[in-house]
Amino acid sequence: MRKRLALLLACSMMLGLTACGGGGGETTAAPTTAATEAQTKAPETDAEAEGEGGEETPAEAAGGMDALIEAAKAEGELTVYGSCEEEYLSVACKNFEELYGIKTKFQRLSTSEVYTKISEEAGKPSADVWFGGTTDPYNEAVADGLLMAYEAENATNLISEDYKDPTNCWYGIYKGILGFMVNTEELERLGLEAPKTWDDLTKEEYQGLIMLSNPNTAGTAKLLINTMIQMKGHDEAMEYFKLLDKNINQYTKSGSGPSKMVGPGECVIGIGFLHDGIYQILQGYDNIQLIVPEDGTSFEVGATAIFNGCAHPNAAKLWIEYALSPDCVNHAKEAGSYQFLVISNGEQPEEATRFGLDMNNTIDYDFEDAKENSAKYVEDFFAALGSSADSADSSRFKTE
Repeated sequence: MRKRLALLLACSMMLGLTACGGGGGETTAAPTTAATEAQTKAPETDAEAEGEGGEETPAEAAGGMDALIEAAKAEGELTVYGSCEEEYLSVACKNFEELYGIKTKFQRLSTSEVYTKISEEAGKPSADVWFGGTTDPYNEAVADGLLMAYEAENATNLISEDYKDPTNCWYGIYKGILGFMVNTEELERLGLEAPKTWDDLTKEEYQGLIMLSNPNTAGTAKLLINTMIQMKGHDEAMEYFKLLDKNINQYTKSGSGPSKMVGPGECVIGIGFLHDGIYQILQGYDNIQLIVPEDGTSFEVGATAIFNGCAHPNAAKLWIEYALSPDCVNHAKEAGSYQFLVISNGEQPEEATRFGLDMNNTIDYDFEDAKENSAKYVEDFFAALGSSADSADSSRFKTE
């Protein structure tokens, strides 16, 4: 018998940060002070002393990985904003704390929420590192000077230079393909065929049956906007979104939100990353079918990065080294995250290939165009929907 899962669509921005090693979900405020006095035991560049970071390797800056670990332990704390699923974020932070004895706090926020928050904090971030979530908002943060360049030793584990920022401001830890998840029982009940292409989603027969995430809060939706522009051209993509909007029942706060609605039948077609659909299937929803669009699609690179001006720069650098190692990424599948890994010494989750996801049917995604224009494209998206006489009211765009 299929499980009926409780669906939690969003968490409040007002929630405190959770300590991994603390007792019973106790919340604490994010640190806003400078690094502790013990931090001075580790050599720093002038830029780091000013909170601007540096790009030296641990070997160059602190005499090797052992010295980096000691400098990080001296700081004693780390705060993580995570844009992956909270289960993976929690496991990753708990394991880091156990490995290094560094008190590690975290808060789960969508990628666009993180970008907005650190933009408003203007170089005085309330967290040290960013973990998980698609790279389009990361690239916006790079363009705004909000991320610290750091040349990680463990970046040699990456399977391709494509999975890192050219200026070493972020590093990839996984990738996941964008597609559709459909409820086969509901489609049969309605007498409908499953969509095969992006254009199929605009058919009148799917009116009110589709969910997508909100591009103001979720990097997943930003990736879709960039993908359609790169596949169709700007103006044609905006016309496409006008048609698609007529069939959208709700724009969820989180990129994984639609995947959670498909199995229970809250929506019939969810647009998102297919590894989120794998998780739902393995939870018992065997009525979900995963579809890679026949006309091509794109994939996310889930990333990690250091915030410029962070309070604990050595602990943050150690986090990057950790995130690019099996000590971190091999725990993803334990937390129900089944993305394809992008480091050579990680253990690929068997679940990521079992469902026949084709990572080769992807476009040559232009990351530079996305970096330069994502913010404008999101504005154009909303302008296009606002100019459509048939577009529904803004209450469909969830922010909580």
